[in-house]
Amino acid sequence: MNDRAQKHHVAPPSDAATNVIEGDASTILEDWPESSADLVYLDPPFNTGRAQTGRAGTYADRWDSAEAYRNALRPVLAQAHRLLKPTGSILLHCDWRTCHYSRLELDGIFGEENFVNHLIWAYGLGGSSPRRFARKHDDILFYGRSTSYYFDPPMVPATSARMRGELKKATDVLQIPAINNMARERTGYPTQKPLALLELLIRACCPAGGRVVDPFCGSGTTLVAARALGRRAVGIDRNPEAVRIARERLERLEQVGRGADSAPAEVGAGSSAVGPD
Repeated sequence: MNDRAQKHHVAPPSDAATNVIEGDASTILEDWPESSADLVYLDPPFNTGRAQTGRAGTYADRWDSAEAYRNALRPVLAQAHRLLKPTGSILLHCDWRTCHYSRLELDGIFGEENFVNHLIWAYGLGGSSPRRFARKHDDILFYGRSTSYYFDPPMVPATSARMRGELKKATDVLQIPAINNMARERTGYPTQKPLALLELLIRACCPAGGRVVDPFCGSGTTLVAARALGRRAVGIDRNPEAVRIARERLERLEQVGRGADSAPAEVGAGSSAVGPD
């Protein structure tokens, strides 16, 4: 997303269940047909001003200015708007650094009238500061392609004593722990998100058999969650290491589906295990 890649054509996704493509989403998506996606989830770099490094990879997260960041993000959002079906929606994952102007970009492209929710992912982990309230959440901006967007209210365990053991409709605060260092699903790729978070979002915003597009797929959590839930998914990332990890995760999931005992299982559909792509 930092530098505009040289234009190269990548064929639109087929009806294959899942696919991972290496390249720049802002140019790759231009060749794909309109109204071909039910959900676009994107978790772009947050403009932290530093490289994000993990055991299994590194990616740059630095722009010269907020305007440069917005200029890089805007064409991806515009392509997402074009790709979505009238019943589709977009979920933009961001944080305090970019949330305010990301919302302005979405208002301009999708229309203020199609804003649905400002979700809070309360992940819990992290340190504290003597100079400010501890930052313990990310933001997820939810817009419909139109006012006819698909939504199936997700159910989560109730926490009150009166409703203990029952389910309730999820609120706009999603209390799902970040991935800890010992979590089975951890890949070592920086800023990985938990499968439980993506499973909840995909169940809610993409119909069974629908297609999810992730233009910044990282280590492939969106794709793994979609595959486990019976949705089709296409992920794009310009980092070859991220693409390799995502493909390996999908292959392991395929092996598990075929009953390969040697394949380490990913957390799948309906899992309560959680573990932040």
